[in-house]
Amino acid sequence: MIKYWVLTVCCFCAVQLSFGKVYKVATPEEFSKAAAVVLPGDEIVIAKGNYNGWSLTLNANGTAAKPIIIRAEKTGKVIFQGEVRRAVLKISGSYIEVKGLSFEGCILFKGKGSDVVLVHLDAARYCRLSDCKFIKDTVNTDFMPIVVVSGNGDHNRIDNCSFSANFNNQEVQVRVGKEDVSLYTLIDHNTFMDKDSVTWKGNNGGECVQIGQDPIMLGNRYSYATVRDNRFIRCNGEPEVISNKSSGNKYVNNYFEDCHGELVMRGGHECLVDSNTFAGGTGGVRVNGTTHTITNNKFKGLPIAIRLMYGMAKGKIDTGFYIAASDCVIKNNKINQCGTGILIGGSKNADWTGKFDTKRYPSRTMQDVAPFNNEVENNAIKNTKVPVLKETAP
Repeated sequence: MIKYWVLTVCCFCAVQLSFGKVYKVATPEEFSKAAAVVLPGDEIVIAKGNYNGWSLTLNANGTAAKPIIIRAEKTGKVIFQGEVRRAVLKISGSYIEVKGLSFEGCILFKGKGSDVVLVHLDAARYCRLSDCKFIKDTVNTDFMPIVVVSGNGDHNRIDNCSFSANFNNQEVQVRVGKEDVSLYTLIDHNTFMDKDSVTWKGNNGGECVQIGQDPIMLGNRYSYATVRDNRFIRCNGEPEVISNKSSGNKYVNNYFEDCHGELVMRGGHECLVDSNTFAGGTGGVRVNGTTHTITNNKFKGLPIAIRLMYGMAKGKIDTGFYIAASDCVIKNNKINQCGTGILIGGSKNADWTGKFDTKRYPSRTMQDVAPFNNEVENNAIKNTKVPVLKETAP
C-alpha cells in the first residue's frame, strides 16, 4: 500500500513539473519582471482590462513541446488602446505564442529609430500570434504596418486573428531586406474586413497583406511565405489587397468578397496562386514576373478576372520597375459573369516617365515589353463578355 502511495505522489509531482509557472501581470513592470525569468512551458497572463502606453518586449526561448505563452486572462477582455509611439509587443527568440489580445482604436505615431507597430515578431523562430483582434487602428504616416514579421527568423505564424475597420495602414507585413528575411511565414485562417481606402497620395499603402517591400531590387529574394485560408471582405484600402513583392510564396484557398483591389504579383517569381475564390469587387489576380502558377481559382462578377501585365524588362535578372509576365501557367481556373476573363497584355505602353526615381531604380520608364511564353489552357470561362483578350501587338 505504501508503495502505491509513493508511486501516486511521484506521478503527481511529475505532472506538476510538466506544467510551467503562471505569471499574472497587470502593469508593464510586472510583465518585464516575468519576461526576465520565464522558462519553457511558462505563461504570462495579462489581467482583464483596458491598457494604454504599454511597450512590452520578450526575448526568450521555449521549445516545441513547451512554448512560452503570453495570453489574455480572457480572450477579448485585454484591450490595448490610445496613442502608440513604440511597439506595444515585440517578440524575439523562439517558440513563443501570443493569444487572445485585442488592439482597438490605437493611433500609431512614427518615431525616429524605432519600429512603431502593435505586434512585432523580430528575428523570431517558430513564434505564433493567434486569436487576436485589431479593430479601428490607424497610423499617422503612410506605409506603416500594424503587425510585422521581420529579421532573420523563420516559421512564424499569424492565425485566427481578426482585422476589422483598420484605416490608412498596412495590416500584416513580412519584411524582405537586403541582409535579412524572415522565411516560411504562415498567415492563415484570419479575417480582414471593412477596410476603407487610404487617404495617402497615390492611393498607396493600404494592403491587408504585404510580402516584401522592394519588388524592383529585392523581388528576387525568396521568402517562402504561405497565405492560406483567409477571408478578405470589403477590403478597399488600395488596389492591392495582397501585395507579393518577393519570390517563392504561396497564396492558397483564400476568399475575397467585394474588394476594391486584387491579389497582385507586383514583383518576384515562382509564386503559387491556387484555389482562391473571388466574388465581386474590382478585380481578381494581377501578374508581373516569371514562372508563377495560377491554377484552380474561381472568379465571379469581376471586370477582369486575371491580368498578365506588360513590363519594362523581362526575366529574373533584368531590372525593371515592372517585369513582364512570362513563363507563367494559367490553368484550370473557373471564370463566370466577368467583363473580361483573361487579359493578356495589361498596361500596354504605359509611360512612367517622372513617376519613379530612375537613380534608385535603374529601369526604363516605358511599359512596352509584352507578356510571353505563358501557358493559358483548360480555363472554364462562362457568361463572360470577352473570354480572352490579347493586347500583345507592337
